[in-house]
Amino acid sequence: MAIHLTAVVDPSAKVPKSCTIGPLCVIGANVELGENCELISHVAVHGPTRIGNNNRIFPFASIGSEPQDTSYKGDPTQLEIGSNNVIREYVTINRGTNKGGGITRVGNFTLIMAYSHIGHDCQVGDHAMLVNGATLAGHVTVGEWAVVGAMSAVHQFTRVGAHSYIGGGTIIVQDVLPYSLTSAKRDAKAYGINKIGLQRRGFSDERLQVLHRAFRTLTASKMNTSQAIEKLKAEEQTDDLRHLLEFIEQSQRGFVK
Repeated sequence: MAIHLTAVVDPSAKVPKSCTIGPLCVIGANVELGENCELISHVAVHGPTRIGNNNRIFPFASIGSEPQDTSYKGDPTQLEIGSNNVIREYVTINRGTNKGGGITRVGNFTLIMAYSHIGHDCQVGDHAMLVNGATLAGHVTVGEWAVVGAMSAVHQFTRVGAHSYIGGGTIIVQDVLPYSLTSAKRDAKAYGINKIGLQRRGFSDERLQVLHRAFRTLTASKMNTSQAIEKLKAEEQTDDLRHLLEFIEQSQRGFVK
């Protein structure tokens, strides 16, 4: 068994010889790991928690800690995690509560990216993905193959349907339909040049004026993008203007305007 000298493993924990426990990991009482699990370093696993086979858990993840629920009084609730999952840095997964059934479950082949949170009594299906900073409140169900986008938050007792995709930065307060693409409105807008930042980097007034005119043409005129580009190409070219035009012409997704 490969357990680093600085790791702390409770005598009651079940850790197969095929597991690798890295530096400064803490495995508490009533924790059971499956075969070939790897805790890279600085991982804390609290029990009662049962984890399946072939899971990789990255530094500073907190797995199986007490639920963040004011009604919780130390009951021995559980966390169950399946096999072949990847749990990245600073992920937090809480155990269940008695009023929610007592068990938080994560399925198989999931990818839980950095800083994501899975609250108490959640049920996460196989092949689901939580992108960086995704947050599940308590009692959330996420269906198989669903994707919860970066920095998205899902309200408690909400269901995310199988094979659905939630766009980044979306707040979910109602059930998400299976197979759907669900996202908040994208109303980002370019308000002109980054004048203060450019001045701090030594851009002259002449360079700023050229960029200001170019941005007015691109974002504030009545011309469409193609017309605006042709107008800018007809003007005297500077390095900044050429860089701006090259950036636009190489865009594959369009640009914020």
